Amino acid sequence: MNNTIFKVPTPVNEPVLNYGKGSPEKLALKKAIAEARSKQIEVPMYIGSEQIHTNNKIKLSPPHDHQHVLGYASEGDASHVEKAIEAALAARPAWAALSWEQRASIFLKAADLLAGPYRAKMNAATMLGQSKNAYQAEIDSACELIDFLRFNVAFMEQVYTGQPDSVRGLWNRLEYRPLEGFVFALTPFNFTAIAGNLPSCVAMMGNVTVWKPAYPQIYSANVIMEVFREAGLPDGVINLIYVDGPVVGDIVFKHPDFAGIHFTGSTKVFQTIWKTIGENIHLYKSYPRIVGETGGKDFVMAHESADTKALATGLVRGAFEYQGQKCSAASRAYIPSNIWEEVKGYVLADLKEIKMGGTEDFTNFVNAVIDEKSFDKIATYIDNAKKSDKVSILAGGNYDKSKGYFVEPTILLTSDPNYVTMCEEIFGPVLTIYVYEAADYEKTLELVNATSPYALTGAIFAKDRYAIDLATKKLVDAAGNFYINDKPTGAVVGQQPFGGARASGTNDKAGSILNLFRWVQPRTIKETFVSPTDYKYPFLGEE
Repeated sequence: MNNTIFKVPTPVNEPVLNYGKGSPEKLALKKAIAEARSKQIEVPMYIGSEQIHTNNKIKLSPPHDHQHVLGYASEGDASHVEKAIEAALAARPAWAALSWEQRASIFLKAADLLAGPYRAKMNAATMLGQSKNAYQAEIDSACELIDFLRFNVAFMEQVYTGQPDSVRGLWNRLEYRPLEGFVFALTPFNFTAIAGNLPSCVAMMGNVTVWKPAYPQIYSANVIMEVFREAGLPDGVINLIYVDGPVVGDIVFKHPDFAGIHFTGSTKVFQTIWKTIGENIHLYKSYPRIVGETGGKDFVMAHESADTKALATGLVRGAFEYQGQKCSAASRAYIPSNIWEEVKGYVLADLKEIKMGGTEDFTNFVNAVIDEKSFDKIATYIDNAKKSDKVSILAGGNYDKSKGYFVEPTILLTSDPNYVTMCEEIFGPVLTIYVYEAADYEKTLELVNATSPYALTGAIFAKDRYAIDLATKKLVDAAGNFYINDKPTGAVVGQQPFGGARASGTNDKAGSILNLFRWVQPRTIKETFVSPTDYKYPFLGEE
């Protein structure tokens, strides 16, 4: 038996390809997009060793071209949830017993497959299925997912090497067992990397999972499973199902072997899940691990000393990249009156240049929102703003869903810092700006901190170091990821561990060792070399 202590390859962040004119990556990506659009595929559920097809079909279409059909996914029912749990539990003994370096090898291979032969296919699937432009797909479905896989392997090694001290006569050891049971991974539409990371980092630590993606992400989820299977992931370790949420929850959250949930999605859904788990706590073998990243109402706070061009760029990129459908997207901004006109000029000039349309046209910066439900929700916020005497439409405000779910990048200017779009998460390309008197900087920091129930990301723009220090201290609880002179989006694995508190989640920091600790059940082992043979202690003796 090999008893070597292995060291994994040192991870480095995957270089982001630029898809410049005539570049090989651009040609490969356009070819992959054309191939994907030229056919319709049947997407199965992956349960154990089976690829399961059903008669209930989910249509998969690009949000920016909803009449086009990319394929159909097979929707499951309660029986498939039960079957997935059974498959996971059946796979658990062999997977948990597998040497950690063997598990590591699978996910390192998956990273290399994504970096190489699957890169164009993965990005094309995200561009078409989730309406991301080429750059947004590249930093998400290629680079971030590759980074998650490589860095998590390195974090896994660090977890396993963490050991307690021992004193003479005994040896203390700590082993990191997988959780007893199965973990449920519930993933969102907006980041392919998150969809791939939530089940894989759990599995990496020896756990087995049942994975339910958001339906609009199924098209790229299928490619993720193709990669995992080619990398050698054993059957049953990750089981991918497409079943209606309440049907899944009714079975998963009542199962005695439910060991945890890894979640990214809405605050309301997560709170409902937490409540359900609490009500069913008596059913479980162990207290389940509850790990979730939820919503955000992310802010940009500017000081009178801010670089106006950098601030404008941060607002445009932070608010409108991927149509504002990032939980970290800038959706409320506080700009001092002394620099407002200059900032406004830069922002409006940028918006005049920005093009909106399908992802197949690489000159489009803005694409479609994810589906009709999201479109209608965003349109309602805009319509209500148009009727309000507290708001003016500074830019955008138009929308059209005849061909795709297109909403113009929209900027609202409000006189009320507590207006609804300053407080509620919209999850679309809508930025609300409140202009404050420059002398009220500290007072406005308090407003930023108190306005929203969320605490995910936020940014401060300033040249004045005292102003930066004050914002950092005043907003200490307002954001789990805090940015100085940069947009509040774009956390990089291994560099900016991601997650927030308050209504934004459990802040378990995806992309760091902290998250992996949540998926192990440590066991302390104490071995005494020479055991006592007499129960008496010295204090028992008389003088």
